[in-house]
Amino acid sequence: MKANRVGRTALEVTELGLGCAPLAGIYRSLEESAATDTVAAAWESGVRYFDTAPVYGAGLSEIRLGRSLRGVPRHEYVLSSKVGYDLVPLAPGEQTWDQFPGGLPFARRFDFSAEATRRSIESSLERIGTDRLDIVWIHDPDGARGGFDGVDPYVSSHFEAAMSGAYTVLDELRASGVIGAIGVGLNQAPMLIDFARAGDFDAFLLAGRYTLLEQGPLDDLLPLCVERGISLVIGGPYNSGILATGPVPGARYNYAPATSEVLDRVRAIEQVCVDGGTTLRAAALQFVLRHEAVAAVIPGVSSREEMMDAAAAVSTPIDEGVWADLRALGLVHPDSP
Repeated sequence: MKANRVGRTALEVTELGLGCAPLAGIYRSLEESAATDTVAAAWESGVRYFDTAPVYGAGLSEIRLGRSLRGVPRHEYVLSSKVGYDLVPLAPGEQTWDQFPGGLPFARRFDFSAEATRRSIESSLERIGTDRLDIVWIHDPDGARGGFDGVDPYVSSHFEAAMSGAYTVLDELRASGVIGAIGVGLNQAPMLIDFARAGDFDAFLLAGRYTLLEQGPLDDLLPLCVERGISLVIGGPYNSGILATGPVPGARYNYAPATSEVLDRVRAIEQVCVDGGTTLRAAALQFVLRHEAVAAVIPGVSSREEMMDAAAAVSTPIDEGVWADLRALGLVHPDSP
């Protein structure tokens, strides 16, 4: 599988990576065997980049990923995890995050301090069972509140704490060679622009904001990343599902039921894909990879079948006419590559 360099570092990631949040069971419990089988299918497909985080199932994703990769030579893959969420034991009567119903018994708290950052990395290494993380992202320094329509992206901001605490530690660890690259992971572009200007970052993980449905970052973030030599990893390429399922009843967009307007737009995009001899899923994954700033796309999948489908979608040739038709019909940004 094609690999791309991460920023100006020596790291390379396969253009298709595995987003490992679903390994912890999003909105429904997932058997460990299914998680293991998903990782195995990714490996068989040529995927050599895996992204996880402490908050995914309160550590369950990291544990399952580590178990699934046990026995695989560590130098053969790139591993990223995150800092910013502190996991603390549940108090009596307290429940864990309901997005991961099968998660471990820990509550999540935002903490971007230097001490919490070091503690988070050490805990991740222990849960995964590895001696290093290749990439570390500062996770949701907007309090996971920004980036969606009608929501002020700065309604909740941990920017200063992230720069004075987490960034300082990560920069030191990178300089000493303990980790290979550092970045920020968000569901929004505006705050990433601020981070790009405030620090020396190698890459950003942008989820759901640069997709076949949304290209706003083409106006500002992506050109800035090219200028600064910052790579992008694109998470949420299916926009919470609708670009994978198509405009079916109950399709979800940005974690909520899709509006009629969004359904109509996806329907039009899908028709262009069908007329051009490809699928909506293939177009969704390959669209983001066409930009020079994008190093990898990491869809979240939770079964062998979904993983093999994503691998096929990335490698399926798409006629250039599909992209031209999408632009001509105004279905994507006029400057879309």
